[in-house]
Amino acid sequence: MPDPAAIHSTFVLERRYPRPPERVFAAFADADRKRRWMGESDSHTVEKFESDFRVGGGERMRYRYGVDTPLKGAAITSEGLHLDIVPDRRIVIASNMAFDHGPRFSASLVTFEFFAEDGGTLLVCTHQGAFFEGADGPDLRKGGWEALLARLAAETTR
Repeated sequence: MPDPAAIHSTFVLERRYPRPPERVFAAFADADRKRRWMGESDSHTVEKFESDFRVGGGERMRYRYGVDTPLKGAAITSEGLHLDIVPDRRIVIASNMAFDHGPRFSASLVTFEFFAEDGGTLLVCTHQGAFFEGADGPDLRKGGWEALLARLAAETTR
């Protein structure tokens, strides 16, 4: 049987932050704050970051990997569309990723749920993805989100 054209995967990550839901939610809603925790990294340079945080609004990020990475010099574009936003409670975004001037290599539906818990926030991130030829794959994507949610912790303390 030939390899499938798409690999489907769902994973759920739960993180607790010692800040109330409105503080954690704000790190998604504010473009400058989101760029800091989601876009900026020692492994790549952000070349473009746009965010229109409203239902029907989109976000677009283009970044280029550094010389000390396995994808040295590669540019990747991520585009998303906000499908649902309930302030301080839920964000649902559909997104895709592609190498610059190349085919898309993944499409995802990501739901973030914010629950008040012991004076802080329980964040539940559910990622449903389809990975195409040349994709990073479910395990690497999960690892990427684990790192991003760790960076979100630092942003919620600003």
